[in-house]
Formats: sequence, C-alpha cells, structure tokens
Amino acid sequence: MLPDLVIFDCDGVLVDTEKRSNEMLADVLTRDGFPMTYAESRRTFTGRSAASIQKMVEAQSGLDLGADWVDRLHSETEAIFAQGVPAIPGVHAQIERLHAAGVPFCVASSGLVSKMRITLGVTGLLPLLGDVLFSASMVENGKPAPDLFLHAARSMGHEPAGCVVVEDSVPGVLAAVAAGMRAVGYAGDPETSAEALRAAGADVIHDMAALGGMLGLSPAAA
Repeated sequence: MLPDLVIFDCDGVLVDTEKRSNEMLADVLTRDGFPMTYAESRRTFTGRSAASIQKMVEAQSGLDLGADWVDRLHSETEAIFAQGVPAIPGVHAQIERLHAAGVPFCVASSGLVSKMRITLGVTGLLPLLGDVLFSASMVENGKPAPDLFLHAARSMGHEPAGCVVVEDSVPGVLAAVAAGMRAVGYAGDPETSAEALRAAGADVIHDMAALGGMLGLSPAAA
C-alpha cells in the first residue's frame, strides 16, 4: 500500500549539506570554547536543532554560549549554503514519482525554514517543496522527540500510522518511531551508519533510486 504522506528530512536527504554544516559547527563550537572535531560533530549532533545543540553543549561544559548563539549559527550557516550545495543524487526524480502517483509529501527539518528555502532553492527543489516546509522551530521539542513529525502530519491532514519518514540520522529515525510512523533510513553518505539507522528502527536504503520501490510506487510511475 502507498503511504498517506511522505515526510522528508532536509539536510542529508534532500540536500547534501551534512559535511559543510558539521565542519562549520565544529569550528564555531571550538571558537566558542568547546573543542570539537568534524567527526565528533557529525557523530553527536547530526539531526539535531541548533537550540538542542546549545542545550547539550552548555549542560556538558558549563559554558554560556549566549542568548544569540542560535541566531549567529543560523546566520553563518545560511551564508555558506547560499554559495551553493548539491541535491542528493536521484531525489528530484523520486519527488516527481510521488507527485505522479498522487502521494502527498512535505519536509520536516531541524533547520529553519529560511535555511531550507536557501538550500532547496540553490538545488532547484524549492518549486516542488516550497509550500510544505516544517521546522523544529515550530514545536517545543526537536528530534529525537516526535513533536515535529506529528506537527507536520497534523498540518497536512494525515494520521501518523499512514506516514513514512525519510531520514539520514538516528535522532530523526527515533523521532519517527516515537511518532508512530514508518522510518526509511537513507545511508547513501559513506559516513552514515546503516547499522545505526537500522538499530534505531529504520528500513535502510543506500541509493535514493530505491526509495520508490520501498514506498510501493509502481515502476510505471518513474
């Protein structure tokens, strides 16, 4: 059976931003007194909102990053991404397949809507997704809490049981499972652990071209 709604994460699922964003996050945290490598950032913070990252760092270190830290991080991130980022290979075709099959879809990301508009804009995906963007800033708790996915499903008019979430992070998969939704874990990035996504509760794909089959789309819809 086709899903009632497909919910895409943005970074690492629609746009290839994980390396750049974690390099920058590691640099920012190191500069602010919390030494961090790219690998540590990728392992610890992928899939989490800036607000939750600030809380984690301050709780662990005792630092006060400042009331404007999230805004500063967002500003630096958006400036870098405006210079250009690639789309995840094959994702444009999969979104078009969903559209052709009449399956609703949306985006639910830990990032701000303004950042999504930049990254989706420079990759050419925004015309397909521009009016169905949901951000962790819209809910009380970010991933791995289910709030964002539940908000997206409710806003789109669908029950959680009929929704499928496409994620590349463990917090995202955990959020989908907690929301009562099926999770598809995209492990196309060599630094993404397919085993960790599977252990968190996802059905794993390594190539975005496999998504349509995982969702039950007919090959004729390609």
